[in-house]
Amino acid sequence: MRAISIIRLNSLAAHALLLIAGMMISGTSVIAQEREWGVGRSIVQVSPSVYRWGSDNQYGAYIVGEDGIAVIDGHYCPSGTVQWLKEELARRHDVPVKYMILSHDHPDHICNSQVFDDTAITVGHENILPHILRENRPSAVPDVTFEGSMDLMLGGVTVTLLYFGPSHSDNLIQVHVPDEKVLVAIDMAKGRSLFPDYRDMDVHSMLDILKTLEHLPDVDIVLPGHGAVSDQENFKHQRRYIQALRDEVLAGMVAGNSLPEIRDNVTMQEFSDYGNFEQNLDSNIVTMWGYLYRYREPNIRIGPDEAVACREDNSQCRTSDPL
Repeated sequence: MRAISIIRLNSLAAHALLLIAGMMISGTSVIAQEREWGVGRSIVQVSPSVYRWGSDNQYGAYIVGEDGIAVIDGHYCPSGTVQWLKEELARRHDVPVKYMILSHDHPDHICNSQVFDDTAITVGHENILPHILRENRPSAVPDVTFEGSMDLMLGGVTVTLLYFGPSHSDNLIQVHVPDEKVLVAIDMAKGRSLFPDYRDMDVHSMLDILKTLEHLPDVDIVLPGHGAVSDQENFKHQRRYIQALRDEVLAGMVAGNSLPEIRDNVTMQEFSDYGNFEQNLDSNIVTMWGYLYRYREPNIRIGPDEAVACREDNSQCRTSDPL
């Protein structure tokens, strides 16, 4: 296990404004300004060295060793929970925060992680850097990046960072404490709950990785980024749903159905007891269709006349079915 590259940045260049996605809660959105934040702050010990922390039904974790602490992730930008965590760690433990581990680049999970820059080395997958820099994420910037896996030593506790390929994003990692059989699986362990959408997900790789995580050795406790502490069944439940949605949407496309027809026909009623089903099913279908549109080549190709019509009037585009 080794770091593939080490990158030290003294300042974060402001390359772009933070991308505000309509389906993602953001620190600058109207929703973020109106809702109450910092609700239900808690720290819960789940094994001898691993603690879960969070608020607002979103969670990170931290791991305590003899010579330092590794914190996993920031939090929602307006929640104030990261600063609260920093104060709690200083009060509860007599060792410094040695590492800040970024699970992936999505701002709701890494915002305000820079509050630990005074003592911590920030670590993330090598693919995370372009996203943080391009989007000007309000986050710590990795000092150390790795490609496949990496071990962090905390004095008596080994923390293994694992990257299995693109999934929920192209830089999402898993954090494993094998001796205590704990896996921190931010935004992978969704279980019986729907993602808001598949906007930057590699669906087929995601399905493979979920299967890998179902059978990863030395795991009894799974810590999701949202929802209750779970186990490896969590990955199986999510894989069943994504596979079924993929198969139904793809079958509709192969049959020649338009996106509006697929949205009407794909009901996924077998999974209607999953969390956020009514809220997120339609966006799941639409973004799965977008992923599969790029995945397959239909037998009927777009001809020159159709391409010209599309350029002149996008309502004539085969890809412009209204959402």
